[in-house]
Amino acid sequence: MGLLDGKVAIVTGAGQGLGRVEALELARHGASVVVNDLGTAADGTGANEAPARSVVAEIEALGGKAVAAFGDVADFESAAGIVRAAVDAFGGLHILVNNAGFSRDGMLVKMEDAQFWDVMRVHAKGHFCMMRHTLAHWREAAKAAGGSPLYGRLISTASDAFLMGNLGQPNYAAAKAAVTYLTMSAAREVQRYGATANVILPRARTRMTSTGPWSGIFARPEQGFDTFAPEHIGPLVAWLASPLAAHVSGQVIQAWGKHVRVYERPRPSLDHENESEWTVESLEKVLGPFFAGKKPVDDGFLLPMA
Repeated sequence: MGLLDGKVAIVTGAGQGLGRVEALELARHGASVVVNDLGTAADGTGANEAPARSVVAEIEALGGKAVAAFGDVADFESAAGIVRAAVDAFGGLHILVNNAGFSRDGMLVKMEDAQFWDVMRVHAKGHFCMMRHTLAHWREAAKAAGGSPLYGRLISTASDAFLMGNLGQPNYAAAKAAVTYLTMSAAREVQRYGATANVILPRARTRMTSTGPWSGIFARPEQGFDTFAPEHIGPLVAWLASPLAAHVSGQVIQAWGKHVRVYERPRPSLDHENESEWTVESLEKVLGPFFAGKKPVDDGFLLPMA
């Protein structure tokens, strides 16, 4: 018996990279999988059905069940069609792994309007559209079950780019911040169904990390342990999707290599109530000394650039 026997999962962006690894891992544990991928290039251009079909064939070769779905996750109606594909093929939907995305890096001062919004669209809107239609399905399923708790797992893919404010990735950092807090809100909403919602921050070698300023960090080593192999992320996704994590929700979890890290909620480093209304002078008395020994940016809200 597999941990996920009888469960149905959608994995977006599953034609290659992290999504492929996640789809295969869920299938190994018994889930039936809808492999969604448009087959675009790393910058979101083009389309090709071959990657999704190839992953379906891999799952079937393992003895699992899978179908391909080629809809655009950031198109409202197409996202609804992907959810319908799961229900039509396998009779339900229990697990949604939102992974689809691409990057178009650039400095803010030179970034074009489309360069910003295209990245926001695929990540933030893509997560929204898929979540929205998944939750609609769960709501109807809960009604049909007389309000009994159902099996539901939302697993969103963000990045520590939003925690570090990556230089040259203002669009990507903003999109991943949106994904994180969208998922936190969803965690509160799906709690009524007995479902969970969590965010993963994978550090892995993908098409997006294999080019640009970070490529050297993520390169495959000539020998020894491959810290950033995407295969290290699959077990975390399968664990979050499984009954073992039924009590885990509203969490942000990072993984790479042999490492796992859980982030706490932000906490104030200064919390001061004044005796009277604020003025510039009274703010200076409180905030001036507080910031006096701190370095700009380095000692701010952001994590250090890794």
